[in-house]
Amino acid sequence: MSRRSGILEFAVLGLLRESPMHGYELRKRLNTSLGVFRAFSYGSLYPCLKTLVANGWLIEESGTAAADALAAPLSGRRAKIVYRLTAEGKEHFEELLSQTGPDAYEDEHFAARFAFFGQTSRDVRMRVLEGRRSRLEERLEKMRASLARTRERLDDYTLELQRHGMESVEREVRWLNELIESERAGRDQHRSGPEGSAQQNSTSGESGVLPRRRGSNPPPDASDDTAK
Repeated sequence: MSRRSGILEFAVLGLLRESPMHGYELRKRLNTSLGVFRAFSYGSLYPCLKTLVANGWLIEESGTAAADALAAPLSGRRAKIVYRLTAEGKEHFEELLSQTGPDAYEDEHFAARFAFFGQTSRDVRMRVLEGRRSRLEERLEKMRASLARTRERLDDYTLELQRHGMESVEREVRWLNELIESERAGRDQHRSGPEGSAQQNSTSGESGVLPRRRGSNPPPDASDDTAK
C-alpha cells in the first residue's frame, strides 16, 4: 500500500466512524473538511472503498432515505450505496489512531491525523504533536544551514522564496508549541480533580483544550508545499 492510499483509507474509516455515508457524501467531506485531500483524485476513492469492504472493515447497504427508495422505480437508477463501519473496521481505525511512528509526523499524514484528534487519546496526541515539532525543527535547521551556504549565489527572488518557506515552518512550530502547552495544561487540569478535569469525549475520555487563536498567528496549512 502506498503512503497516499494509506492516508485515504485512514480518513475514510475516520469519517465513517462518525456516521454511515454515501460515496458522494464522503467525497464532499474529504474535499471540504480535510484540506489534505483538496487535490486527490475522486477516481481513487471508490477503489479504496472496495478494498475496505473486501477487508471486512466496511459493509455496503442500500440507502434507506425515502428519496433513495423511490430512485429506482421513478428513474431507473439504483438506490445509493451507503457505507457503514463494521466492528472490525472500528477496531482497526482505533489501532491506527494509537500509532505514533514517523509516518504520523509527515506533512500529509499529520494533517489527516490532526483532523481526528477529537477521537484520539491525549497521550497519543502529545506524542504526535511532539514528533511533528521535532521533525519540523530538524527541517528548519537544515533550511537555515542551506541558506547560509548558498545566500551569496541566490538572486533576490529565489532568496525570498527560501525565506518564505522558512517562515512557514517557523509559524507551524510556534503553532505546535501552543498546542502542546494547551494539551499539557489540559492534562494537569484532568489530574487535579473534578473541579479542573477536562470534559470527556466518547472515544478517548480525555478531550483537549485548543489554544485561543491569536489574530497575528493563524494556524498553518499542514498541506502547504512551502513547509516541505
